[in-house]
Amino acid sequence: MKDNYILFWHRRDLRLEDNIGLHHALTSGKKVIPIFIFDNDILDKLPKNDARVNFIHDELSKIHSTLQDHGSSLIVKHGKPLVVLQEIISTFNISAVYTNHDYEPYAIARDTEVKEFLETQNIEFKTFKDQVIFERNEIVKADGKPYTVYTPFSKKWLANLKDTDYQSVDSQIHYSNFAKVSTNLPTLEDIGFTPSKIKVLPYAITENIIDNYEDTRNFPAIEGTSRLSPHLRFGTISVRKCIQHGLRSENNIFLKELIWREFFMQILWHFPTSVTHNFKSKYDGVKWRNNEEDYKAWCEGKTGYPLVDAGMRELNKSGYMHNRVRMITASFLCKHLLIDWKWGEAYFAKKLLDFDLAQNVGNWQWVAGTGCDSSPYFRIFNPTSQIQKFDKDHGYIKKWASDYQEFTYPKPIIDHKFARERCLEVYKAGINA
Repeated sequence: MKDNYILFWHRRDLRLEDNIGLHHALTSGKKVIPIFIFDNDILDKLPKNDARVNFIHDELSKIHSTLQDHGSSLIVKHGKPLVVLQEIISTFNISAVYTNHDYEPYAIARDTEVKEFLETQNIEFKTFKDQVIFERNEIVKADGKPYTVYTPFSKKWLANLKDTDYQSVDSQIHYSNFAKVSTNLPTLEDIGFTPSKIKVLPYAITENIIDNYEDTRNFPAIEGTSRLSPHLRFGTISVRKCIQHGLRSENNIFLKELIWREFFMQILWHFPTSVTHNFKSKYDGVKWRNNEEDYKAWCEGKTGYPLVDAGMRELNKSGYMHNRVRMITASFLCKHLLIDWKWGEAYFAKKLLDFDLAQNVGNWQWVAGTGCDSSPYFRIFNPTSQIQKFDKDHGYIKKWASDYQEFTYPKPIIDHKFARERCLEVYKAGINA
């Protein structure tokens, strides 16, 4: 009888090590064919030099090279996932498709379609928890309802961690179970893309960064963050490894940031409409100005507020923005300019190397005041006094908005005091509408 294989489908897990779904495939007793699909439904919406596609391709090249060292290779295709899987199944005798859970609305719909097709072919579709420690309904209130406030969620998360296996899995000893398949990796140009000058930086989870995280993470001129977010987004590192690092430190601020990530992921799972609607419907009456000229000035980093402009220029040039500055720029858009948080969310989605739907929507709604456990609407950052608190020597501003002291630098597009008072009036009127 012809051999049958397990197909392992890489998605948000661009690594071979400590990959739960892949580990189950490799220990299933059958040979494993690994595959990655560049999804046209996603790629067609991106610029042809998108840095994230470049990064994915680089990581796939590393996986492919490792597999070649073990007599196998990574099958990389581009197209609609269902069509590609149908093609693979017609080529190989596949008994099961293994992959890791994905929680975004599009991914859920895609996987449902794939599962239904595979059932017609008598092929099992098995998915596993990999990108989080706790998912879906694993951290809920006593009555089974989801948490919508971070603090009690985080307390229960930490309490449950004591009885949870969060150790890494060693798959390397099973690499001989990859199927002997030989394929060539398509180039970026083959999938319709070109190299990007913007690069994802390596992550740094040193003891120094984790131990000092509380003291350094708010100062954008300091290299005090881990740069983990794009690597967690695309799964080039496992969340289990990150949690293990966080638990080694007496300072739990780093660990709490990882819990925030899971909090927003479970919010998206339970409340998928929050992607396009205010989590708190009482804010639906807020009348956004949505002035396109103001929005353009914000996008280009030409608001006349140096810290806001530095943040937007860092984003545009590097694909990164320091977390403290993200809050300041987002608050400025929503509360100074009265532009709908969805406009800002869409711009960040286009530019951020670490774009993750759950985090992006969750954090934008947090800043706008419309989300769960959000900053109150009357909390309005003063973009000038924030400089004194977090960049008083102007190190960050000098790097990214070096023209801030020149005559050509734009005048502030709005007065802070006026903007603050207008914001309070508009929000109050919207809530009472």
